[in-house]
This record gives sequence, structure tokens and C-alpha cells, in this order.
Amino acid sequence: MGLRSIIHKMTAPSHHGHSPSGPVKMILIVNNGLKMGKGKIAAQAGHASVQATLNAGQKSPLVLDAWLSSGQKKVCLKGDDADHLLALEKLAIEGGLLTSKVHDAGHTQIPSGSLTVLAIGPCQDDEVEKITGTLKLL
Repeated sequence: MGLRSIIHKMTAPSHHGHSPSGPVKMILIVNNGLKMGKGKIAAQAGHASVQATLNAGQKSPLVLDAWLSSGQKKVCLKGDDADHLLALEKLAIEGGLLTSKVHDAGHTQIPSGSLTVLAIGPCQDDEVEKITGTLKLL
């Protein structure tokens, strides 16, 4: 059994919701204002990806299945600061998209509780582009 199958069985107990009609991706928006090192960013993005995948398994398993079977496209973008990430989260939620936030434990580079990454999706490309299309790549 492959990793995709294992994750799918863990996260998608039943198929409900809607199947996406187009390409799907996950967006990871990094809080650029924190000036995290590359390793810290990678770890926080990893946390966000796992959290968003598990969230999608519970709330939108058909979208998760489409994302898993299409290569798990992820795009990392720069957010200005925590307020910017929260504003983007609000727009995503208003648009019916799944979101996940990562707050740091504060053991290394940054203060405890700092909002490090906002994940949006997985969801259809065109839905998330309306919200994140103007952001710069990390």
C-alpha cells in the first residue's frame, strides 16, 4: 500500500462534498515579516501542509482525493505579516475554502504563538487565485 493510499484511508472515511471540476492545489502563505531562516520556513510549511491535508480529509475528502491523485501541487507565497495572513484567511473562508494556520511553539527563532504560515486548500486553482493571485512567490 502506497503512502497516498494510507493517508487517504486515514483522512477520508466517507466521500461527501463536491468533486473539483478543475486543477487543484494547496497554497502556503509564509509570514515574511518574521524573517525566519530557510530551515524554519521549511518546517513551518511542512506543519501547514500536514494540517491542511488532515483538515481536507475530514471536511472535503473528494477534493483531497483529487489533489492527492494529481501530484499534490503546493505553491509557497509571501505574506507581509500576521495581519495580512489573517485578512487572507478571512477572504478564503468567505469564499468557502479550507484554511489552516500554524502558530510557532517558540522553542527556537521566533516568539511563542507567532502566526508563521497560512495554508489555503487544497482547492480548485481558480478559486484560490482570486485571493492569492497578486502575492509573490517565496
